Amino acid sequence: MKAILAPSSLIRLPRHKVSSLRSPSLLIQSRRPSSALMTTKTASRGSVAVTAAATSSVEALREGIAEFYNETSGLWEEIWGDHMHHGFYDPDSSVQLSDSGHREAQIRMIEESLRFAGVTEEEKKIKRVVDVGCGIGGSSRYIASKFGAECIGITLSPVQAKRANDLAAAQSLSHKVSFQVADALEQPFEDGIFDLVWSMESGEHMPDKAKFVKELVRVAAPGGRIIIVTWCHRNLSQGEEALQPWEQNLLDRICKTFYLPAWCSTSDYVDLLQSLSLQDIKCADWSENVAPFWPAVIRTALTWKGLVSLLRSGMKSIKGALTMPLMIEGYKKGVIKFGIITCQKPL
Repeated sequence: MKAILAPSSLIRLPRHKVSSLRSPSLLIQSRRPSSALMTTKTASRGSVAVTAAATSSVEALREGIAEFYNETSGLWEEIWGDHMHHGFYDPDSSVQLSDSGHREAQIRMIEESLRFAGVTEEEKKIKRVVDVGCGIGGSSRYIASKFGAECIGITLSPVQAKRANDLAAAQSLSHKVSFQVADALEQPFEDGIFDLVWSMESGEHMPDKAKFVKELVRVAAPGGRIIIVTWCHRNLSQGEEALQPWEQNLLDRICKTFYLPAWCSTSDYVDLLQSLSLQDIKCADWSENVAPFWPAVIRTALTWKGLVSLLRSGMKSIKGALTMPLMIEGYKKGVIKFGIITCQKPL
């Protein structure tokens, strides 16, 4: 609780260049030489080639994410249940909590996120919710039950979408929640229809953070609340242009396993929201509150049940388990930050 209430936990961050978050094609186009010797035909052809390469890269990432979660979601559910995200712990919590204690911490993560954003149980405006990167629907079902709201979840994984719908039916929630395969960067929804736009640990997968944020804002209703909980790298210090080479190398190794594009900082998200004239923008660093999570995941993976399930799940799950110590290293060294960013769309 102190991490939320203490003034130091509310971060008002310095602005950094938002241009660093543009899509690869936009970055390269903006750097194209304007030499008079370059013919329009050549420039056009080069632009098409660059755009095609960027599109191919994004499609490969999208397919990799879908395959990763197709393969690993069953294992996660078997060991950890239907909430596929970090737990929220008191700073002095022990990794030796019971399994039920860790699952309670995952529920607490949802509750703390809602509380930080000022979304209370008495909130009467929450009628429609979109869960962007819904996993197998744990957050959607919880929020729908809490507010009596209609909740739609989207994921790139057909396996996750099917399992989420099956769980909703088993819990008699199909009239309130539904799940479908869709891209968070091109959401199949009309403008301005959701009172709460929820993204719990999906932003790290987005190859174009600016487009991601714009889509969240687009589908939010006037006066609607947006909540982004995501992995970030540390904020750059004044005068820094990039992370140190060893820091970037650590993140690159994690990216290869978990199908992540380039990382950004919490302050980058704040810049993006400010550029879109969002209101009541606030953020916090909850790294200390999620510190027990990855050690706990490793501990469960090393149980007999965990090892058998891991081997049965496949190579992507095994690689994921082997990469988990890098997440712990990243948190301990301050390279990886667990951030929450919230804002409100103007009326």
